[in-house]
Amino acid sequence: MISKQQMLRALAGLLAAAAFMFFSGESFASGTLNVYTIWSERYATAVFDAFTRDTGVKVNFLRFPSGEVLARLVAEKKNPQVDVFFGGIADAFEAGKKEGLFEPYVPKGAEAIPQRFRDPDGYWTGVAVNPICFMTGGEFLRKHGLPAPRSWQDLLAPAYRDGLVMADARTSGTAVSRLFSLVLAMGEDKAFAYQKKLDGNVQQYTKSGAGGALPIARGQAAGGIFFLVDALEMQQTGYDIVISYPAEGVAYGVEAMGLVRNGKNPELGRRFLDWAATPAMQRLYEENRINLIPTHPDVPLRNPALDMSEVRLLDLDIQWSGENRMRLVERWVNEVVK
Repeated sequence: MISKQQMLRALAGLLAAAAFMFFSGESFASGTLNVYTIWSERYATAVFDAFTRDTGVKVNFLRFPSGEVLARLVAEKKNPQVDVFFGGIADAFEAGKKEGLFEPYVPKGAEAIPQRFRDPDGYWTGVAVNPICFMTGGEFLRKHGLPAPRSWQDLLAPAYRDGLVMADARTSGTAVSRLFSLVLAMGEDKAFAYQKKLDGNVQQYTKSGAGGALPIARGQAAGGIFFLVDALEMQQTGYDIVISYPAEGVAYGVEAMGLVRNGKNPELGRRFLDWAATPAMQRLYEENRINLIPTHPDVPLRNPALDMSEVRLLDLDIQWSGENRMRLVERWVNEVVK
């Protein structure tokens, strides 16, 4: 029988071939930076266009969920197609360290970013914090006479039967952070027992973390578990959704950047990482309505929707998360979705 790892590697080989076609020719020319990112097209374009304006360096980027980026980087290890992975969740970088996917590099000025948002060996630098949250349709709550969920247990209510949409842990960093939230809040065995019950209320597991946001916003699903950045995007677009947090607490993702080992343009990669470690880059969040919490202490947080002072945030040991990421995903596949 073919293992899940073998299947992922085979798929990644096909994806790598596609990436090679995209990043061929002009993109390997001097003066062009190649990047994988998990950020949305709008967010990534705002950042990379600003870098190009400031430096004159063109950026080619492709966007995929964290799990897919990791699979691609593994498949491309002998012939990397990108120079930088930008915006990935830190546990993905930790998992990639074991595979030898990244080159240690500490960007200039990165020492100003708190240590808990940086790898001590320089393999990744955190540029944003993104907590897990509940997103629920306002019309759904009114129709069923329900308050917004304030506990993980609330999502087990019969009203949510076949109504929840959330990401697939095999491909999505959002889903992996959901697993970490539950393990931190409940302990591992209780977290998996809970997820088996929760699965009965799940309508669909989506490939990407944001994939279920629009169906909820349009009333096609009741609610789900997301990163705050995706829920706020729906709310700011004008959709009738409600954001809430479980009293038991949630984990938060540290969105990071790092240099891909043996990339074609390492100097451009380092130049980008230096630029992206500055307060000026993180000020782009507010200027472009990028709903992420800055990691740089010199960047003030003015959006009240990003104020986490009343939310119980559960600190995650990022090294542990990287070491246990695949094990927890495999357990989720074997015990929950089967």
